Amino acid sequence: MKIIPIILSGGAGTRLWPLSVNDHPKQFLPLVSERTMIQETLLRLKGLELGNPIVSCGEGHRFLVAQQVGEVSQSKPSIILEPMAKNTAPAIAAACMAARKQDEDCVVIVLPSDHVIRDVKAFQKAVMTAAKDAYDNNTLVTFGIVPTFPSTGYGYVKAGSVQGDVFLLERFVEKPCLEKAEEYLASGQYAWNSGMFVFRPGVFIEELKKYSPEMAELSVASYKNAKSDDDFIRLDAASFGQIKGDSIDYAVMEKTDKGRIVKLDAGWDDVGSWSALYEIASKDDNQNVTKGHVIALDTKKSYIRSESGRPVALIGLENLVVVDSPDGLLISDIRQIQNVKKIVDILKNRK
Repeated sequence: MKIIPIILSGGAGTRLWPLSVNDHPKQFLPLVSERTMIQETLLRLKGLELGNPIVSCGEGHRFLVAQQVGEVSQSKPSIILEPMAKNTAPAIAAACMAARKQDEDCVVIVLPSDHVIRDVKAFQKAVMTAAKDAYDNNTLVTFGIVPTFPSTGYGYVKAGSVQGDVFLLERFVEKPCLEKAEEYLASGQYAWNSGMFVFRPGVFIEELKKYSPEMAELSVASYKNAKSDDDFIRLDAASFGQIKGDSIDYAVMEKTDKGRIVKLDAGWDDVGSWSALYEIASKDDNQNVTKGHVIALDTKKSYIRSESGRPVALIGLENLVVVDSPDGLLISDIRQIQNVKKIVDILKNRK
């Protein structure tokens, strides 16, 4: 059974400004290791029986994808260029068409390009469980992250009855309030929604036709009418542009009766903010995380990063995020770091 990775690399990563910017978003940055996040996504699959990876991205990132994936993949990737952002479901449908062309009998694993997973062995074991169920039973499998605290920042999936080695996918839940999150954690039935999926590409396309027929038709047409040049597959803009974009969750997974869950406990994080990076990083005796030319005197519980080449010095401070880059300087109370997206919006309005 061949597993073909589909890597989704269309995100902008605005919550990690000023390091993550439109021309060079977070998936192309070495945020948690010496490798970039898109490279780590591929490397954690090493050792499985893989087909050539398929990466879906925007036109502006095509050379970054080609370079970075080429550095870690022994097989030549297929790089699908989305004419415009239409959310995950159309991108996955087009990539499934490419996977079927490569191997009609394959299973695909759909992975965002910006996750952290610390326990690779546990992850690969879960992948094989999901792949076997998807291959044998024509199911659409998602990974439910075993929650470690009552998060209000993640969506949830509810696991139903056991179906062999997997759970029935009972329902999706939006990001809850704290009281609900505590209730979900205590019940043991809920897991964080990982945004990672395993299925046969033909099964996904058939389910998309059933529940979102217009999207399915236009997504398939955008691939069939695509133009290839060099290493890139350019989806047909006329077809793709007509699609009413939607996520895979809303378009298919919340409606299908083929949904299954494999629970995953592997040190997962989607690294959506500077505070998330602070939580997963190694800290010094003062509970600081530092990278680059940093001097921290009498400073505690802070994330301090210099990517500009300049020294960054803090004295007598705590609970801060300080990130200095060639594109800007961010200084924030770590408890308000979620508002960095507002800064990006202001910068966009100021052009």
